[in-house]
Amino acid sequence: MMRFIRRLLIGRPLHNHEMSHEKIPKWQALATFSSDALSSVAYGPEQIMLTLAIPGLLAYGYLGPVAIAILILLAVVTVSYVQVARANPGGGGSYSVAIHNLGEFPALTAAAALFADYTLTVAVSVSAGTAAIISAFPELIPYEVHIDLVVLFFVLMLVNLRGVRDSSKIFVYPTYAFILGIFALVGFGFYNALIGNVPVIPPESLAKQQLDWSLFFVLLRAFANGCSSMTGIEAISNGVPMFKEPQIKNAAHTTYYMSGMLGVMFIGISFLIIHFHILPEENVTALSVVAENILGRGFMYYYIQFTTMLVLYLAANTAYNGLPPLLSILAKDGYMPRYLGSRGERLNFSNGIILLSVFAALLIVIFQGDTEHLISLYAIGVFLSFTIAQSGMVVHWVKEKGAWWHSRAILNGFGAVVTGIVVLIIAITKFFYGAWMVLVFIPIMIKIFKAIRSHYNDMAEQLSLSNGRFEEILALPRATNLVVVPIASPTRVVAETLRYARSLSENVIALHITTNEEEGKKTEEKWASWNPGVELVTVYSPYRLVIQPVLDFISELEIHKCNYDYITVIIPEFETKKWWHLLLHNQTGWILRTLLILKENVVVTTIPYHLRK
Repeated sequence: MMRFIRRLLIGRPLHNHEMSHEKIPKWQALATFSSDALSSVAYGPEQIMLTLAIPGLLAYGYLGPVAIAILILLAVVTVSYVQVARANPGGGGSYSVAIHNLGEFPALTAAAALFADYTLTVAVSVSAGTAAIISAFPELIPYEVHIDLVVLFFVLMLVNLRGVRDSSKIFVYPTYAFILGIFALVGFGFYNALIGNVPVIPPESLAKQQLDWSLFFVLLRAFANGCSSMTGIEAISNGVPMFKEPQIKNAAHTTYYMSGMLGVMFIGISFLIIHFHILPEENVTALSVVAENILGRGFMYYYIQFTTMLVLYLAANTAYNGLPPLLSILAKDGYMPRYLGSRGERLNFSNGIILLSVFAALLIVIFQGDTEHLISLYAIGVFLSFTIAQSGMVVHWVKEKGAWWHSRAILNGFGAVVTGIVVLIIAITKFFYGAWMVLVFIPIMIKIFKAIRSHYNDMAEQLSLSNGRFEEILALPRATNLVVVPIASPTRVVAETLRYARSLSENVIALHITTNEEEGKKTEEKWASWNPGVELVTVYSPYRLVIQPVLDFISELEIHKCNYDYITVIIPEFETKKWWHLLLHNQTGWILRTLLILKENVVVTTIPYHLRK
């Protein structure tokens, strides 16, 4: 039954030779990798407006210049990340660039920043998607976090566990429906603004306070919040191996398509916010107000809201296609648990998908699905990884010295300087709004990465058979073994266990822990009448403990085991026919096995006896 449900939800296992069929063309890759970046127009321009509307609307007139500055930065980062994709066709983005060109610390910094960014991408996208639908249906407000978690685990995680090809097929149509809707909205909006009776840009949207240090700080914070629209730009460079051949060319073209559409939609929505002089409204998004002003509360309005909700939910899919492959590369390099580097039944990195879902769920619960608070944590990780990637590319071009390397190095150097400045702006302006959490998280993750790598290095050193160790071990005399079998009373299970024990060694002890002296004597009498040829040792436990006396007995044997190289403890167990029968029995054997395996030179095994009724 469980297998049937698993196949129904996730699909049949895929053979290794089917890996080539999991590659996706450009039109699918655009939806798969770009949903995060494209969907950010639903909240990026709004975040600029929210910041500039706070100081008495006297800074509202700077919304246009801030939006244009972000558009220029988008162009710089896009061209730079095309270079990253070309230089690292194996994927890994900023981490791969840094590990090959800058060293361990910058690479781990980039990896930690991307981990924070992708986890926040999922949390922000899901929360923003719910906010979009709540704008249209306010009665859903009390269920906001519940909706977030249902979408996260029962839509995004399950669909991604089905594999890249299946997820891209499911997500491609909502993404293109959203793009069509936003382009239509921007087109109608521009047309109405040009032919309408009101000014294209009303005077109240041009209000500007004289620039001073306090206003300059507000503008920098608005710029930092608006930069959240650029999250996801790096996703394609992380997922180059998922493209069909020619992979590098297709990845580069898809990056340009994505950034071009993002730029048009971002500047278009920003213009419409200025045109309608939209101000903050509680539980209503700016995009919802724009759509209502242009389209009214008709079919197209609900189309925009519904497709926005879908694409914001699906924007999290960018993280699902970016972080698990990155974790797999980190796992292969020894900086993350090795099971994150293995592909699952559907040829995807299923363990990474589950890990990402759990961390995103924690963020949603902690921040109660508040998009504005989550966005305050956003962007610093993105631009930190941008900066490291561009710096690494400068070193790459200097080392390679290929065609046009001077121009490429200058381009990436300029990108590193610009994004580095943005990192400082975000860190300063958003520090007390939550950026400090990311700045603390990144060093903690770096320490975790290095601790994992240190563990694997220590393990490799201890398990190595180099320098003739293998021959030394084989040359040792045959090992001696003392076998201990804990028993409750003479039964068929015990008989089978003793038979197995005597196949391992002639030195076998049966250990009986009794909490009642009379019962202990009865067991000894049964043992003597049975006469299995194995010594029975009875230990009286006046405090009615069972497990601790066994552990103490084994510890005494470890101290006084004399000529024995190993002590083997064989635990007889019976397996019930039905799962609920387990609830009727204690788990002493399982607990004992768990505790004994922590002892050195003590081998623990179990003899299962399967009950038929």
